[in-house]
Amino acid sequence: MADEWNYRADATHVSDLAARLRIGDLVFIQVRPKPFQQVSLATGSWTNHVGVVIDVSAGEPLIAESTFPFSRQTALTRFVNRSRCGRIAVARLCSSLDATQEAQVQRSARRRFGVLYDTGFNLQSPRQFCSRFAREVLAESTGNQVGEVETFTQLLLRRPETNLSFWKWWYFGRIPWERQTVSPASLLESPLVRLVFDGKAAA
Repeated sequence: MADEWNYRADATHVSDLAARLRIGDLVFIQVRPKPFQQVSLATGSWTNHVGVVIDVSAGEPLIAESTFPFSRQTALTRFVNRSRCGRIAVARLCSSLDATQEAQVQRSARRRFGVLYDTGFNLQSPRQFCSRFAREVLAESTGNQVGEVETFTQLLLRRPETNLSFWKWWYFGRIPWERQTVSPASLLESPLVRLVFDGKAAA
């Protein structure tokens, strides 16, 4: 189909990317701070941050995201500029959204704005983190449960090379093994979405 713009080239322009985004698209990047680099290592994926497109009618698309210190919306260019080496991927639900669902995506995301970031990555916390934010917005708006909920035991022990010393330090000496979480990688790999872009974007 013409709208399936799965680029094989190394790079594209942000404005070209912007013209093809739809409300409800998941936008993945790799942010630089060390804790999030450790998320990439633990999940075996280049991506460690995700947001969801909530507006394509303005000058450029707006991405809703849970980030430090609180959840908010960010213009696409600024969102992409935070990614290491400009790497970005976009995933779209396999089932198309209608106008009612798109409006619900906007409402669901904006209702979560201003919530403090959860550095503990706890699915039951009153705070938020990026993959939980995006997953809950799509679930509430479309009924699609994108991404796999798993315990820290399942997540961290899946890869023997995971640096547990970092996570012990992060959790003040005790990793919460039975805590449930969800990762950006699991959203990207979900069978409920299809990859429509994976490469680099430059302003």
